[in-house]
Amino acid sequence: MNTDVENLFKDKVIGHPAGLFVLFFTEMWERFSFYGMRILLVLFLTAPILSDNPGWDWPREHALALIGTYASLLYLTPIVGGWVADKITGYRVAVVIGCLIMTLGHASMALETTMTFYIGLALLVVGTGFFKPNITSIISEMYKGKESKKDGAYTIFYMGVNAGAFFGMMLCGYLAENYGWSWGFGLAGIFMFLGMLQFWLAKDLFGNVGGKPSIKHVVEIPQNINEDAPKEQEDAAVDEKLNPFTMFDKILVVLSSVGGLIYLFNDPLEKIDGSSLVPFQVGSLSGSNFVVLCALALFLILLVTRISRYLPIVRDRIIAVSIFGVFTVFFFAFFEQSLGSMTLFARDYTDRTLVGNSALIFKVVDALLTTVPLMIITWVLWLLAKKTFSRIGMSNIILAIAFAGLWFLVIFRLIDKFSQEGNEIEATWFGILNSFFIITLAPLFSRWWESKYNPSAAMKYGIGLILLGLGFAILSYGASDIPSGAQTASVSIIFLILAYLLHTMGELCISPVGLSYLSKLVPARMIGFMFGVWYLAIAVGQKAAGTMGGMIDKISEQYSLGTFFLIFTLIPIGVGVISIVLNPLLKKLMHNVR
Repeated sequence: MNTDVENLFKDKVIGHPAGLFVLFFTEMWERFSFYGMRILLVLFLTAPILSDNPGWDWPREHALALIGTYASLLYLTPIVGGWVADKITGYRVAVVIGCLIMTLGHASMALETTMTFYIGLALLVVGTGFFKPNITSIISEMYKGKESKKDGAYTIFYMGVNAGAFFGMMLCGYLAENYGWSWGFGLAGIFMFLGMLQFWLAKDLFGNVGGKPSIKHVVEIPQNINEDAPKEQEDAAVDEKLNPFTMFDKILVVLSSVGGLIYLFNDPLEKIDGSSLVPFQVGSLSGSNFVVLCALALFLILLVTRISRYLPIVRDRIIAVSIFGVFTVFFFAFFEQSLGSMTLFARDYTDRTLVGNSALIFKVVDALLTTVPLMIITWVLWLLAKKTFSRIGMSNIILAIAFAGLWFLVIFRLIDKFSQEGNEIEATWFGILNSFFIITLAPLFSRWWESKYNPSAAMKYGIGLILLGLGFAILSYGASDIPSGAQTASVSIIFLILAYLLHTMGELCISPVGLSYLSKLVPARMIGFMFGVWYLAIAVGQKAAGTMGGMIDKISEQYSLGTFFLIFTLIPIGVGVISIVLNPLLKKLMHNVR
């Protein structure tokens, strides 16, 4: 394995092994397809049947119930996908399997029938489970013994994430809104397939890296300080002997998991189809709500009983992680409104038609936003080809074909835009703002975290949640003049742009922090379990986002749309203040871990 790692580092691009950029482009095309499809879901499901671009005309509550379940499952299947790769397939084969399954999922959705739509969503959930955890595990193997370069590698890799999301939402959204939903769903599948081919054809570059299953699974979380703490490792070993997973623990895991899954599937089933997997009632509770409350109670019993059996310092740190987990649920429950209520706000309540100088300025800015990043990424592709064409020529050719297609679509879109007298911004366009702001602001936040003014974990969570709430405050103000029950309005685009800016700043305070602190606070032998718990917290937040976003019609009819966003303002700010108030307690529970 060491020989293969050394071989990877012989051919370097921008100071990193060429193999990293193969993974960069694989991730870029996967995120292109994932975000390109995801941004279309709520618009397709709620678009009127009698329109120029007919959708399924679902009520918003039904659409967001389904989307919440879909988004939640995307964070649960990677737990299984990582285990399968570790025990059976190896990381590289798992990535290819995931890409192939997702390609079939996109193709299925492009047919736009009820059955193929649901099959497509199911295939995307399964495919993501294989893909998501294992491509980062390949990076982990690549940089064994070279940990000092790992942070830089992940920075480059996550630029691929944001580049893919940026172009996917822009181009899939453009085709879907202007030429039909099948074009958007189909385009996502085409680039997913090309991403899979270029990765598979580059396999000779990696040797055995990511090939055979490891004897021991290593969850990829950077900066695990337990590796450098023999005393803590010794304590963890003692804890493991005192605190094995008992049969009672395993039963609680199974029962709480089954209960949670029943709720995830039953919620959209009840709302859309009117049927139920649990057709009974307990007092005023429906069967679905009763089951999920029981699942939550069983999970809390599991967590409390396990934590109580650990040594005091380890116990305190895991309690701190659990509190951060609760804050994470709140953050994603509100942040992921970008998938639902904010996209609906962009389509139905935002004035997206520009004329005169404002239209021209937007077209120029949009052209620069699109072409400059694409030129930079194309240059990286050229550097990769120069280094690796003799070894993986077909992979480079497939990448070149994909980029030729990308350039064609970008130029076609720009010509179309500049040929119009005015300009109508697609509702999906606003989704690219998150990726754009991440790319531009991440270096500033990184410097802040490395300075002497670096806030504690609780302060970062507090700041992030407050920024999230302030973003919704801007939307609440922008929507304040919309009358109760209005289905359309013409609010200025500036309100959405500012909201996305503040939400992205909040994300930069929280998203990179959670897993980093988990790795520092949790003993090495319990990281796998807590890693699963962390993804569970995000999954709960995703489902909560769909459920709360689905209340948009009910609240806006009874009160107003401004009131709807005001609720989304007050709760995150309140939770953020609680996080800041708990800062001294959390510092104490963390026992000097920074």
